[in-house]
Amino acid sequence: MILVAGSMNYDIILKVKRMPREGETMTCESASTSAGGKGANQAVQAAKLGVKTFMVGAVGADNMGDYLRDEAENYGLDISHVKRSWTSTGMGCVHALEDGRVFATINRGANYDLTISDIDSAEDLFKSSKILILQNEIPHDVNIYAADLARRYGLKVLYNAAPAFPEKKDLLPKADVVIVNEGEASDYLGVKIASVEDAEREGLKASGEMGNSWIITMGSHGSVICAEGRTEIVRPFKVDAVETTGAGDSYIGGLAYAFTRGMDIFSAAKFATKCSAITVCGIGAQPSMPTLAQITERFGE
Repeated sequence: MILVAGSMNYDIILKVKRMPREGETMTCESASTSAGGKGANQAVQAAKLGVKTFMVGAVGADNMGDYLRDEAENYGLDISHVKRSWTSTGMGCVHALEDGRVFATINRGANYDLTISDIDSAEDLFKSSKILILQNEIPHDVNIYAADLARRYGLKVLYNAAPAFPEKKDLLPKADVVIVNEGEASDYLGVKIASVEDAEREGLKASGEMGNSWIITMGSHGSVICAEGRTEIVRPFKVDAVETTGAGDSYIGGLAYAFTRGMDIFSAAKFATKCSAITVCGIGAQPSMPTLAQITERFGE
């Protein structure tokens, strides 16, 4: 089983040709809504691949919260530990450009009402799960507590250290696998990651110092896996990308699934890359994330 403690957001996705200039009011090409949040996205991807997945999170007692809970259940995600809060549901506003780039702003909302007591309430799940996935869209002290509890029960901790909070590095060495993009890696490591070679050098150094594995995603250049004293570059698949919302989350959900199937980190990263390749071909994160059957159909066994 996979356990995710993290965020759940109501996303508004605006398709635009470019970002508006300062002071400009611009008409978008189209608008859509989707269930999102890094935590929920990663959990949904794992659930869509067929592994039992539990979500620990918080949504508001509002229509957006109802929508997020319904969507999660429709994808097979267990939401028995998603609480309702009087704070409004977290929200994301995403500008999706024609070339596939995205610019997002989020409102924390109910996500920051998640507490250590909520983690304690889910302790039985820690006892029976194999993987814990964490991100930086819930309170930091809750993440730390969850990571410590996971290590007590022998879970593998995957930490997507995003958004980057470089002043809070104490969770990094508690994770078995740290997953960041090049910008986030630059923030945490204090060195500009401008190339695959930079990612290999600095990621391997961090991996050795912390005694864990690092994955640095590099967009169109793929991902750099730093583990077991060596590095490996996993190149992306060539696809006709529509927009990249949720691609990183799809990657992490796929990575967690692969670990539950006994893959090593290098094989798991290759499987995760297949997940994100399909995800970028659709609009919205969770609706675009693939099932195992879709991955097999697209890439074979």
